Amino acid sequence: MSDGNITEYQGGYMLTINACPIGWGAIGGLIGDSWTKSVHRGAKTNGKGAFKLPLVIDFYYRLLFHKVRYRMGIFISRMVSQLFGNQEMKILMVGLDAAGKTTILYKLKLGEIITTIPTIGFNVETVQYKNIGFTVWDIGGQDTIRPLWRYYYQNAQGIIFVVDSNDRDRIDKARDELEKMLNEDELKNASILVFANKQDLPNAMSAAEITEKLGLTKLRGKPWYIQSTCATTGDGLYEGLEWLSQNVAKE
Repeated sequence: MSDGNITEYQGGYMLTINACPIGWGAIGGLIGDSWTKSVHRGAKTNGKGAFKLPLVIDFYYRLLFHKVRYRMGIFISRMVSQLFGNQEMKILMVGLDAAGKTTILYKLKLGEIITTIPTIGFNVETVQYKNIGFTVWDIGGQDTIRPLWRYYYQNAQGIIFVVDSNDRDRIDKARDELEKMLNEDELKNASILVFANKQDLPNAMSAAEITEKLGLTKLRGKPWYIQSTCATTGDGLYEGLEWLSQNVAKE
């Protein structure tokens, strides 16, 4: 057991263990109020303010030390991240159903192609690119789900809008959905990256053609970029992230 002293201090108590004073408030904040109370109950004085700490208090004291060290570790880690420019960004990936969003997400995350089914709701993964951790929300694109996209807009720093370059019949629908998004106040500062996906298909529209059909050149005051991609091979995906990382970092 450890020797210690307990004295009144600024309306509370002061615990001294091995000449290291620790206020009850500090202990309570770090190891919990119920543990602090057990310190009060467990302290046995000799009538002069000196006491012996039970073994359980020794345990709490050591736990307190490790908690302080753990929190200092988190603090130092965050400071290092700031010094070396590490960033976290929230990115929404949207588009009509079957555009290839989930395939893109897991190609970026895992580096491989997985069998996907239509997304009901969302998938979310953190994709690391250089010094940036992109938290990518892949949101389902079915007719019934698209009205729910707006619930994910808050704090989004960038939008990845995925287009099926081979789906000529629905390119106008894709344009309408993109326009709705860009009119939302919560996305007024978001950067827009368009993935012209499925470029490996023989009848795919070019990036220039999709740019025209989406009306991207008419956007004013909003940064945008279009990148030809093929999700199954990974072509173009990291080129798009490179633009997104550079552009969002400017904001």
